[in-house]
Order: sequence, then structure tokens, then C-alpha cells
Amino acid sequence: MTKAFLGMGLLGSNFVRAMLQKADNVRVWNRTSSKAKMLEQYGAKAFDNAEEAVENADIIHITLKDDATVDEVLEAAAKGLKLGSTIIDHTTTSVKGAIERTALWKDKGLTYLHAPVFMGPQNALESTGYMLVSGDQQVIRQHEAALTSMTGKLLNFGTGEGKAAGIKLSGNLFLLCLTAGLADALALAKVHGIQPAELQELFSNWNPGAGAPARLKKIVDARFNEPSWELNMARKDAGLMLSAADEAGVNLALIPAIAAVMDAWIAKGHGSEDWSIIAKDSL
Repeated sequence: MTKAFLGMGLLGSNFVRAMLQKADNVRVWNRTSSKAKMLEQYGAKAFDNAEEAVENADIIHITLKDDATVDEVLEAAAKGLKLGSTIIDHTTTSVKGAIERTALWKDKGLTYLHAPVFMGPQNALESTGYMLVSGDQQVIRQHEAALTSMTGKLLNFGTGEGKAAGIKLSGNLFLLCLTAGLADALALAKVHGIQPAELQELFSNWNPGAGAPARLKKIVDARFNEPSWELNMARKDAGLMLSAADEAGVNLALIPAIAAVMDAWIAKGHGSEDWSIIAKDSL
């Protein structure tokens, strides 16, 4: 089976290297051609344009920037695509874009499957991490083994086209908030004369992320009347953080917004409930 891969960024190029280690025949293309040609040392065949790269390919993997780039590159490759081939898109895209491309390429006699990932470049090289899929279950079953071999775990979210795209964006949102939270923690630590290495020592021993699944389940189950940290107490702590930052002239990214949401829920009479009540309206 001949494979093509469009988009030789850090993730795409390492996906290709992993495929080549499995003795796959991979044709590659990248807008900056040198990135594609660099993979020839590992056994890939590089092409100067996308149309040539996808000729006679049964499976076309793509890892690009966004919806517009995916549409642009696939349009450029269109004349080289053969009927019956499958496009597997690992790009983080919009839900709408994933749904529209599924229908568009089906009308053209091809299969489009959106399979975004939670993987870094090293994961792609080592075939570890998480890949998400949703949509036509027959198509997913057909490619399940190959996709599983690319990653540590393939998560199938059912028949809803675009659902994998939405879940990927939700996961990325959490990652953005996690990093912003760490930035706030570092900023507050600095206010108190605490060194980054000391904060790192705390998180090396205490991993709050380990409690995320249980916290999410408590929210989903709406068990707000079983407080482990009352909203009033959490708001008190947020106030201490904001006061210390204000006195030092330091701006925190997340805490002011969180405090405002807390205040709204306290005003509605929920101060004695678990602080996760602030997520209730998201259910």
C-alpha cells in the first residue's frame, strides 16, 4: 500500500520517519521543499508539488496549520488523487471544517477522515500518545490498525462527524489554561520571593493534574453539595492572591476572571457548596 504525507513540520516529519521504520513506502511533500527532501535519507520519496506526491497513493496523511491550509493543499493535490483513496487529516481544525471536508471529498469519490492527535514530535517518532477519531465507523474499522500503530492509543468517539475535532479543541483549551495557570503561579511566587525552582519542587511532589479525572466526574455528576473546598473558602484564597499581586503591581491572567465567576455564584447563594459549582452552567 502506497502512502503519501503532506506537511513536513515537526509532527509530520516524525510521523513519516516512524512509518519508514516500519518499511512503509511514503511519498512526501512540503511547501518548503527542503524539509521534504531531508526525509529522503530515511527512505522517503520527496516531490516538489502536492499533486505529484499523492499520485497512486492509497492513503494520504496530512498535518498542516489550519482549515484554510488544509483546503488549499488538498485543492492543489486534487488532480493527483485517485478515486477510492483515503485522506486522513491530523491537523487541528474547526468542527465545521472537518464536517464539510468529509462531505466534500465523499462527493468526489474519496474518503476523508479527521484524526487529530495529542502528540508531540517525539511521540510521533516513537508512536506514542493519543489519536482521536469519529465519524463513519466502517471507515474507522478499516484504518483502525494502521492508525493505532501510529500512536499509543486510538480514541473512537462514535459516529458524529466533527466530534473528534471538537474534543481536540476542548483538550487544547485545557492545555492553554494549564499553562496560563502555571504562569499565574510563577508570578505570584515571584511576588512572595519564591524561586521558580522551589515551585517546581512543589509540583514535582504534588501533582494536582492527577485529580483532574475525579474533579471532572464530580462536575459532570453535579455533586456540588459534597464540598471538598467550599466556594467561599476558595474565593477567600483567590482574594489573597489578587491582593498580593495588586500590591506588587503584577497582573495575573486567569485569577481575576475566576474570581468574578466565583462572586456571581456566591451572590446566588452557593458559597457553602463545592467551588466546582462555577462549572455548572457548562454542563
